[in-house]
Amino acid sequence: MSKDIQLLAISGSLRAKSSNTALMSAIIGLAAEPVRFSVYSGLSELPHFNPDLDVEEGPSAVRELRKQLKEADGVLICTPEYGNGVPGSLKNALDWIVSSGEFVNKRVAVVTASPSPMGGDKANASLLLTLNMINAIIVDQGIVMIPHIALKMDKEGVITDEDTKQQLLAMLASLAQPNSLE
Repeated sequence: MSKDIQLLAISGSLRAKSSNTALMSAIIGLAAEPVRFSVYSGLSELPHFNPDLDVEEGPSAVRELRKQLKEADGVLICTPEYGNGVPGSLKNALDWIVSSGEFVNKRVAVVTASPSPMGGDKANASLLLTLNMINAIIVDQGIVMIPHIALKMDKEGVITDEDTKQQLLAMLASLAQPNSLE
């Protein structure tokens, strides 16, 4: 019997009708046993990062984020690009993790989706810089940029583009591999 693989999904968007949150849900729907997802929903609850507050206990919202990351075998991040970069709320969450180390040797996949033809490439690159600095392991096929997202998903959040679906299935398979570094 194989052990369940616990993945944490994080959307970098706070918008209720975010295409990246819908995409994240669609990816979760593609997952098969033994992969199990939980969704981090506390992004808007995190206080602005302040090193003076980054003490052993820290704010409760930060403790909850760290707990969920620690319990996860891997992390899926789906994010839009705002102003040629990572949304501030997502960057804020990552700043809270720099000193505590929950991403060290953690398997991660990064998906950016955008209505633009670039697919959120600048947010993707910026996010990868941060994740590499905090020693996350970006899995093979774990960097996905999806341009023209509205043409690749329907209004119900179903992935309609077969190439995109296959790319996401390959990313999921890679993310679900056991972590030999833990």
